Amino acid sequence: MSPNARILVASLIAAIIVAGLAAIYLTWEQEGDDAGELGSVASFIARSDASPAPEISFQDGEHAKRTLADFHGQIVVVNFWATWCAPCIRELPSLDRLAARLKDKGVTIIALSLDRGGVDAVKAFYAENGIHNLEVFVDKTMDAQQKFDIPGLPTTVLIDREGHDRGRLIGPANWDTDAASDLVLSAK
Repeated sequence: MSPNARILVASLIAAIIVAGLAAIYLTWEQEGDDAGELGSVASFIARSDASPAPEISFQDGEHAKRTLADFHGQIVVVNFWATWCAPCIRELPSLDRLAARLKDKGVTIIALSLDRGGVDAVKAFYAENGIHNLEVFVDKTMDAQQKFDIPGLPTTVLIDREGHDRGRLIGPANWDTDAASDLVLSAK
């Protein structure tokens, strides 16, 4: 094959790849923006074993050190997010509504911000975006993300009342549904 033909073939392959990626991106953006929808909790990946969740520490809104052990006996939803993460920002209001929905059911939602700006940055974000039902929790060290082996943001981990990791959902989801409430409450 001549050098010109190779360049033409390589250019065509590159154009096809770019067009494919653009189509995927535009489809994803259209679904999210036009429909105003997030992913489904049906994407939850349950663990085949119920191993103990790793012990992590983080700060609460008063800058006090907290750990998962502080919530033993409750169902815990740990959502890893950040104020600079666009899908996280889209998902957070639905987590806020889930917190309101399940507040009297022994469920704690730990929206664990990985922002280096710390507690003050998250408090400002909550105030600016009308987040009223979620407490402020921050891990500036990102140690919790590493211990849970979180591949990206947002990722949500479900922990049962005994402190066992029941599974996770990677990516943004609509937590303001009956299916989401049922999923969380199933982690007895």
